[in-house]
Amino acid sequence: MQTANAQVREVKAPSSAGVRVRTRWQRSLLTFLMVFGPGLIVMEADNDAGAVSTYVQAGAQYGLHLLWILLLLLPITYFVQEMVARLGIATGKGHAAMIYERFGKWWGRFSLADLLIVNFLTLVTEFAAISLALGAVGVRPQISVPAAAAGLVLMVVTGSYLRWERTVIFLCLLDLTWFALAAMAHPHWGAVAYNSVVPNLPPGPLTGSLVFLIIAIIGTTIAPWQLFFQQSCVAEKRLRFSDLKWARLDTLIGAAFTVLVAGAMMIVGESGLRRGIVFADPAQMARALVPFAGVWMRNGVLLLMVNAAVLGTTAISLASAWAYGEVRGWPHSLHKKLWEAPGFYTVYTGCVAAAAGVVLIPRMPLQLVIVSVQVLAGLMLPSAIIFLQLLLNDRALLGDQWVNRRWNNWINWTIIAVLFALSLLLAAQVMLPNLFS
Repeated sequence: MQTANAQVREVKAPSSAGVRVRTRWQRSLLTFLMVFGPGLIVMEADNDAGAVSTYVQAGAQYGLHLLWILLLLLPITYFVQEMVARLGIATGKGHAAMIYERFGKWWGRFSLADLLIVNFLTLVTEFAAISLALGAVGVRPQISVPAAAAGLVLMVVTGSYLRWERTVIFLCLLDLTWFALAAMAHPHWGAVAYNSVVPNLPPGPLTGSLVFLIIAIIGTTIAPWQLFFQQSCVAEKRLRFSDLKWARLDTLIGAAFTVLVAGAMMIVGESGLRRGIVFADPAQMARALVPFAGVWMRNGVLLLMVNAAVLGTTAISLASAWAYGEVRGWPHSLHKKLWEAPGFYTVYTGCVAAAAGVVLIPRMPLQLVIVSVQVLAGLMLPSAIIFLQLLLNDRALLGDQWVNRRWNNWINWTIIAVLFALSLLLAAQVMLPNLFS
């Protein structure tokens, strides 16, 4: 295991393909490009199908009033995932393996079961979005869902981490299209700026649906699977302490990009509110916007829903496969061929196939499932962050240099307290439906 006292070696810039490193700036750029990936992927993959539904619904129900929540979530997402990257570099192991090692089998099994349950339900939402989006253009679920599942399996079983990472980064960058759709929605940009920085709530009483949606926004912006995914991804890339500053920059870029894309989704949803469009899911909204914004808006929203679902599915399934493989002691790496890590690839394929099968059940309330899973993720997140916080204060594991500083701990325990408070609010609202009426 790589420890804080291990000898730190400089990462050499790639010298293949005739690349000559002549300046320090070139060396830094090439090193960053080598490290770049996990931070962006883990953040933007969380702008998945559930995120599209949740953010668009927030804009459609409450306009631009909830944009400021995204700005508050920016530092939270960064601080949480920075700890994950630091832990992955320090240990060279995934999150599930470290929980088993430091807290024992009981807590290890609890955290793994927690992860696998939420991940599977989230995967169902991804295929639900594919079904809704492609159904809006006439593709039957019996065709779209199995085809998507087959494509997702083929994306991973090639035995090349680098090929998978490049493909997923390309899919992440496709989400830049949300900015074009937000511009096509013609919002009042002054109101966008105001609601982004000034905390305010929609006019009227604090209702149960508003509380539900706020927790869903938090649940979809920070999810338990992200902790497991990024740490395993960092370990997969074999990053070292000399890469930490670049891993932090990668994570910061991913956090900022994700929050901006989420804001664009809310703006698109708000365009439906301004036009009096009533819809049950973003696919319906996309069709209803055609008379106002044309077929480009419809096709853009639908294709981005599919893109979001593909991103979420591959990342979440890999988080489950990495975690389960770590705990079982199986070979678990995208560097390995299918026959070299059969258990790892079987878990990934099984997760994808089972979730796709659930979505094909007739009369499944897909939109309700999508939003409800985001709330469930928000409820389960505090326990996952507590394990992370305890691991980052383990001096025997990390040494004095890499453990959390006092200010780190103040921020993290505050985040955990807020998340627990929101979880209690949700539980109260579910048990007492008229509490906020």
